[in-house]
Amino acid sequence: MQNKTMIVLMAGMIAIVVASNYLVQFPVQITIGGYNLADVLTWGAFTYPAAFLITDLTNRAFGPSKARLVVIIGFAVAVVLSAILAPVRIAIASGAAFLVAQLLDVFVFNKLRQGVWWRAPIISSTLGSVLDTTLFFSLAFAASFAVLGPSVPFLIESAPLLGLFATEAPRWVSLAAGDFVVKMLVAVAMLVPYSLLRNKISAQPA
Repeated sequence: MQNKTMIVLMAGMIAIVVASNYLVQFPVQITIGGYNLADVLTWGAFTYPAAFLITDLTNRAFGPSKARLVVIIGFAVAVVLSAILAPVRIAIASGAAFLVAQLLDVFVFNKLRQGVWWRAPIISSTLGSVLDTTLFFSLAFAASFAVLGPSVPFLIESAPLLGLFATEAPRWVSLAAGDFVVKMLVAVAMLVPYSLLRNKISAQPA
């Protein structure tokens, strides 16, 4: 039963990372009240937070060593698949950001696992999301990291920050900020499935 659960968790992690790597290339082409969400948001922001849910459930059920195993296996397979589905630079940025952010999540969750049930997942996901967003968008889109591959011209163009302010910044900065906000909203929503599933698995002591 444990082996089956681990396989399901690893498969879920791989699917989430591959989907997120692909979807992050597509801005959300929706306009609300004259505000174009494409200026600040990609579809990848809606799928990626589920990776933290899987990591945290693995950590709770099997402990940090198994959680790290899921992260590393998911990372290895996802990088290969991402290299096929996405540009090399996106694959490199995604792999580096994913690995560092998820390992931070494992560490923080394990330190906080004895507190109230929601504290470990929300704090570990928040810190992991900050690190992931910063690393990914910088490596994938910033002109200063063009050595990793060609930049997307649209994303390095200057535009009003978040599409709202007079201050201008490369479009990828606004995308990073928008993605982070949505990631946090989804991370809060992920507390619902975490709360339901945590009662179905035995908690592993720290």
